[in-house]
Amino acid sequence: MVLRKLHFPIYIILLALIFATQSCEKKTQNKPPKKQDLTEINRLLAVGHEHYENEEFDSSYYYYNKARYAAEIKKDTSRIINSISWMAQIQRVQGDYTGSEATAVEALSFLENNGKYPNGRWNIYNALGNNYLYTFDNDNALYYFKKALNLKTDPIEKAGIVNNIAITYIEKGNYKKALQNLLPLIKKKEVLNHAETFARINDNLGDSYSKSESSKALYYLNQGLKIRLQIKDDWGLISSYYHLSEYYKKSNLNLATDYAQLTYEKATEINSVDDRLRSLELLIKNSTGNKLKIFSLHYLHINDSINKVRQKVKNQFAKIKYDSTKEKNENEKLKAQTILQQEQQQNKNVFLYLVVAVIITMSIVVGNFLVVKNKREKIKSAYTTEIRIAKKLHDELANDVFHTMAFAETQDLSTNANKDILLSHLDTIYSRTRNISKENSSIEAGPLFTSNFKEMMSAFNSSAINVLVSGIDTIDWLSVDNNTKITMYRVLQELLVNMKKHSLCSLAVIIFKKNENKLQIDYSDNGIGATFDEKKSRNGLQNVENRIQAIKGTITFETKSGKGFKVHTTFPI
Repeated sequence: MVLRKLHFPIYIILLALIFATQSCEKKTQNKPPKKQDLTEINRLLAVGHEHYENEEFDSSYYYYNKARYAAEIKKDTSRIINSISWMAQIQRVQGDYTGSEATAVEALSFLENNGKYPNGRWNIYNALGNNYLYTFDNDNALYYFKKALNLKTDPIEKAGIVNNIAITYIEKGNYKKALQNLLPLIKKKEVLNHAETFARINDNLGDSYSKSESSKALYYLNQGLKIRLQIKDDWGLISSYYHLSEYYKKSNLNLATDYAQLTYEKATEINSVDDRLRSLELLIKNSTGNKLKIFSLHYLHINDSINKVRQKVKNQFAKIKYDSTKEKNENEKLKAQTILQQEQQQNKNVFLYLVVAVIITMSIVVGNFLVVKNKREKIKSAYTTEIRIAKKLHDELANDVFHTMAFAETQDLSTNANKDILLSHLDTIYSRTRNISKENSSIEAGPLFTSNFKEMMSAFNSSAINVLVSGIDTIDWLSVDNNTKITMYRVLQELLVNMKKHSLCSLAVIIFKKNENKLQIDYSDNGIGATFDEKKSRNGLQNVENRIQAIKGTITFETKSGKGFKVHTTFPI
């Protein structure tokens, strides 16, 4: 909304300038239009690609970002999309999946209502599909991969998309669907003639057969490995070694360990941190004694280091965008001033001078005010989020990591019982990390809202707590305002987090009802309850109250110490 308000005065300026310079335009209207000079944009794209090939990703991102804004000035949509797709690719390679998704989405406004640029459309859809695949959002990954598949593109690129769809089905556990996508590919002439793609499809076929416990698995896994060794495909070899390690984990533990070690060595050689962590997980599962302890501590060290590095990368990319936006705004301001000076020289109409001057002055003042206000709100929101995440990392994740390290250093890890305990601790750390990520990620308010909403609530089920949900499917969620849905999602998330932290309950019930034009949500649990003063002292419940009031709803709390906890909310829809 801020961008639209900033552009609106500019449109008025342009109309005034056109009216004021009618006489000048009449003299030049018969001149042929000048051809766009794209030399500088092409140079920036070339420099960005050169840095990318040298794995200098921060410099590559910087030049692609400059190319993007230079293309925006020229209104060259093709190069805008090209720049954005590479920026999203760099963020994904660096592990900034959320940032990569946000960058890729920026290109959709240039694509969705335009039948041109099939290559750019393919790149963006593929980038979004990969981001969702890496963040375990398989349904959205399938959605964008299928959109890419429907485009007319190179046969090898199309085969790659089908392969990605198959991988997504493997992640979903639907091996039959994965095989249905992969088997036709292996017979295609263009695939047979493209060694890298042929090896990838063989490897994924082997993985599908392996996970469905078929005797055909080993043939395809070895076929993929053989080709990758011949063409020296280091990234592909990581996948082959990993899948072979998984294949042998039940039948030949020594061979499984050897392939896991090869996976780790190759991932270390090409500096693929995520694959190093995956291979260490295999080595931990297949090891005992001192080796298990070494691998476990190494895993914890790498995991802690990668989180710090990726946070630094995210901040670096954000700063590049911020600096570029600031430079762009300054250039636009200078450009506006130059245009004004030129118009003052051409037009001697004092009245139009005053109109143009007033409009420009007002647009600058209003624009700066809105930009400053928007920045202030974003900074405040980011600061609040950082405090919450930092507290979670300190109070929950850091303590778990410390206890796990202490356990690994003091206990005999050669025993199965201690090994199982260690793996359980590591799984808890992974789950907490993923939960922190989900709690701070964006909320899908479209067709997938209901399923995501149910998944969020069901995640609070455990062996000790049963969460029952009633009436959710009776609500027409598509007719509910997006802001209301997001607020409701966060409200119930806060209540369930509060329940898990404080209530000591065994049962929580959430009931949805629609009364005319209002939505009613009733929450209750059989926990220890709280006094009114205790309730008000909890930041989570204060946040709940603030959120409901922000959408003009009402909320009441019914609780007494030892007699459970109830919340009744209503708000317009």
